Amino acid sequence: MFTVEEREETRRRLLELAEADDDVLGAAITGSHAAGKADEWSDIDLALSIRGDLTPALERWTGVLERDFGALNHWDLPWATSVYRVFLLPHWLEVDISFTPAADFGPRGPNWQTVFGETATVEHNAPVPQDDLVGLGWHHLLHARMCIARGKPWQAEWLISGARDHVLALGCLRLGLTTRFAKGVDALPRELTEPAEEALVRSLDNEELVRALAAAIGAYRAELQQTDAELAGRLGPLLDELLVFE
Repeated sequence: MFTVEEREETRRRLLELAEADDDVLGAAITGSHAAGKADEWSDIDLALSIRGDLTPALERWTGVLERDFGALNHWDLPWATSVYRVFLLPHWLEVDISFTPAADFGPRGPNWQTVFGETATVEHNAPVPQDDLVGLGWHHLLHARMCIARGKPWQAEWLISGARDHVLALGCLRLGLTTRFAKGVDALPRELTEPAEEALVRSLDNEELVRALAAAIGAYRAELQQTDAELAGRLGPLLDELLVFE
């Protein structure tokens, strides 16, 4: 694994390269480091303000990361007008760099520390919508029940686990915690996580899948009662039907 010293030296070199790049009009440190919460496991998160089209900058910086930093692989996560290119360096050092048009370069959340350049006023990233989490919750429970009946245990496990994750995200949303990538889940109270823990699938046996499904339904029902009691009442009889096996 990488050391903290290797990570900090890599960040320093990348920021120096950004200042020397005529097409980079600004740079910021983002993520846990900007929030003052970095530890020895934290990766490098940077945001770059790019003049003009992003494609030449993406290609140029990818070449630099591969040639000078030994990047082994990368993949892209588009978000609004930005492209987040995620690099894997030796010793498992991850470097996430967002390439953003200059007009849209600015903090979309609290984890932002401008290094140089001008920032624009942009909308903060919204949490996952409540309606999406509620809808995906019952959707996954329904289809998990179908997969158990169809003899598709792997898909049933995936759906039960997904329903559990949506329940936890609903709890995070209700309590003002981060919803994406389960970043707020470990701050949830035990009374919320304990029912979800029971929904962990321990094997692909049919009996265990049914047990985990019942636990996931219970956790979903309990959280929905807190989130939208009226909808919980409407869905209650339908949720009971999912546990009827003939």
